Amino acid sequence: MLDKLFFKKKSPENHTFSEENIPKHVAIIMDGNGRWARKRAMPRIAGHHEGMKTVRKIVKEANKIGIEVLTLYAFSTENWKRPREEVDFLMKLPGEFLNTFLPDLIKENVQVRIMGKKELLPLHTVKAVDEAINKTKNNTGLILNFALNYGSRDEITAAVKALASEVKQGRLEPSQIDDSMIEQHLMTHDLNDPDLLIRTSGEVRLSNFMLWQLAYSEFWFTEVLWPDFSEEHLREAVSQFAGRGRRYGGV
Repeated sequence: MLDKLFFKKKSPENHTFSEENIPKHVAIIMDGNGRWARKRAMPRIAGHHEGMKTVRKIVKEANKIGIEVLTLYAFSTENWKRPREEVDFLMKLPGEFLNTFLPDLIKENVQVRIMGKKELLPLHTVKAVDEAINKTKNNTGLILNFALNYGSRDEITAAVKALASEVKQGRLEPSQIDDSMIEQHLMTHDLNDPDLLIRTSGEVRLSNFMLWQLAYSEFWFTEVLWPDFSEEHLREAVSQFAGRGRRYGGV
């Protein structure tokens, strides 16, 4: 159904890409883990564990395709409202994922990053993430950027506060504030904005994810639940992106 709503044509089965039409930065809202588990009469945490396996596959495929940055929405500032058991499990996943996958990430020249309020995460989560960041900081391939305890409104609010503080201190005039200056105060200040946003599970909303950065991104929605999202689905999304015209408000 969503394919009919959002796409004019179906991409060919054999996807070939050139350097010019590959999105440099792909952001993914990984949605549907709970529904995947419920359909199988399994606890929600089983869906999250299966979704972790999908992350592993998609990171490898993104690197293979030639995507430069892959940002994954792993845990939002609103996700703390979920049941305690589920939140505790989600906080253990980064450690499990990175402990098992880190050797492959190093081998494949992937650099791990995180954006979000890291200081509010459990110590064991921070320790696992920091270790991965430190061990891959010199890698020059795909940047794997986890949005963990991330909320875009918080990010933008923090940027505004920082700029207001500079104005108050007399280091900045209000007239000097422009788009570029705001971007320099965002968590993605050294990354290009996403060219392509993918959201799985049939939901069609941004859920407080990179609201500033996604202003001119191409969107690709699918009803496929995240644990079922495959390498071929990623290639389908990239192929759809390659066929779109991006005018940035022009003609």
